Amino acid sequence: MRLRLQIALWLESLRRRNLKTLHPLRQLFWESTLRCNVHCLHCGSDCVASVETPDMPAEDFLHVLDTEITPHVNPNEVLIIISGGEPLMRKDLAEVGRALMQRGYPWGMVTNGLALTASRFRELTDAGLRSLTISCDGLEDDHVWLRQHPLAFEGATRAIHLIADYNSQSSNRQSSNRPIVWDVVTCANRRNIDHLPAIRDMLWSLGVRDWRVFGIDPMGRAASNPELLLDDNQFRYLMDFIAAEREAGRHVSYSCEGYLGTYEGRVRDHLYQCAAGISVASILIDGSISACTSIRGKYYQGNIYRDSFWEVWENGFKPYRDRSWMRDIEPCKDCKVFSFCEGNGMHLRREDGSLMLCHLQRIGQK
Repeated sequence: MRLRLQIALWLESLRRRNLKTLHPLRQLFWESTLRCNVHCLHCGSDCVASVETPDMPAEDFLHVLDTEITPHVNPNEVLIIISGGEPLMRKDLAEVGRALMQRGYPWGMVTNGLALTASRFRELTDAGLRSLTISCDGLEDDHVWLRQHPLAFEGATRAIHLIADYNSQSSNRQSSNRPIVWDVVTCANRRNIDHLPAIRDMLWSLGVRDWRVFGIDPMGRAASNPELLLDDNQFRYLMDFIAAEREAGRHVSYSCEGYLGTYEGRVRDHLYQCAAGISVASILIDGSISACTSIRGKYYQGNIYRDSFWEVWENGFKPYRDRSWMRDIEPCKDCKVFSFCEGNGMHLRREDGSLMLCHLQRIGQK
């Protein structure tokens, strides 16, 4: 490993240690609904909750903001990310957005784009939409196959057109619109991995300039579908592809998960970090207080309907902020780079504490 990278990784581990002590809340996910308009093969949710599970009332979420969070933070520094399910299934989404904007919170969402019409998009931008992530998992056949909806590709590309046009107009000095921070995410799998250059060309032709690509983890529906999971050679190809794209000047990046050894500093804008429970929290559909929305139930830290969110944030999240417990579990035992990796992303820990996969093993550096 290059000496410069080794020094950078040690400095990053020190920064993380300090961040755990401070644990400033910077991102708050709200799992606002479990309803969805597609049936993705790789859905990472628990896949047990009924689609009849009611949406969380907006007033319940806003009450937590007003009484538990706003007194302790600068709202301008906390990004609210509305997730699902598919957040566009909520008819009151713009109303919620306006409420967040009035309270000073920037907000965004992750969407498959299927229900994002031009009129709905205008409604959301008027309500203060500040960030948007659109899922597009390949060329049309591959995207439709993964999302299991015949109009999935049409919806995703329409959403990309809407945001690209909006930001293009916002760059006009006479426009009063604020540009929206946005990107496209693609789940690499065995079916689309060889199509990455064609997917890149397609996305760039649509105006995308910020593209995140990542593999599918063996959880939810994907746990029993090996066709979705990259093998080790394909995973290394993905790393090499992203590194080459970045060297060519295109803003392509890998997701935040996983310590990547000698690929660190080459495939994303930052060195490896898992901010779950350190600067990232979530409120799930049933009120559970967690970090990222895909983290297993054992690691929930409380519930807004019986606990003080802020007390939980300040005094809970011990398994997230002190990960030494992972050192007793393979493959982390005696790992020489544990201080850099800290046991991988928390969402990859099963309820029994075992690790679903080790990125360093996948790239052959462990």
